[in-house]
Amino acid sequence: MRPKFFVFALTFPLITALDLVTKRWALEELARPGHGHELLGGLVPLTLAFNKGAAFGIRVTEDSRWFFVPLTIFALVLLGFLYKDASDRDILRISSISLVVSGALGNLYDRVRWDRGVVDFLGPIDLGFYDFPIFNVADMAITCGAILLALSFYIEDRAMQMAEDDVREVVRQEGSEPSD
Repeated sequence: MRPKFFVFALTFPLITALDLVTKRWALEELARPGHGHELLGGLVPLTLAFNKGAAFGIRVTEDSRWFFVPLTIFALVLLGFLYKDASDRDILRISSISLVVSGALGNLYDRVRWDRGVVDFLGPIDLGFYDFPIFNVADMAITCGAILLALSFYIEDRAMQMAEDDVREVVRQEGSEPSD
């Protein structure tokens, strides 16, 4: 099995299943009145919420899902091209794409299945100066994947820049040597 496919085949079902299972749990457990839940000794409260917008509740229209559904599909197509073009050895890029695809599909599922919005349940987290919004496993996968993808592009850009600098140095050195 190709390493590229192996990474995707491992990451995608794991993250997607974790997202679906935790959202189902949140819908069943957190919807019951009087059942407060928290993680890490109260650091992360668990609160059932439905987000009709994008990250941090950003909305484009009252029913933003019909804006975000095609946008998500477009993003998934672009990620498919990135996956296809990625080297088998570029584990960082493949991992990051796998995370973003998994999270995007998890939230897309919620947007398509009903008009309530994406199921969120982690948070809000009091940072002392700001309450970090409520999110879910898919949001974490998208965020981590996007950061890793940006890092992957940065590393690739730096490697290309260093290679170009090396070529320039060789050309400069060859041009300054006396010819026979």
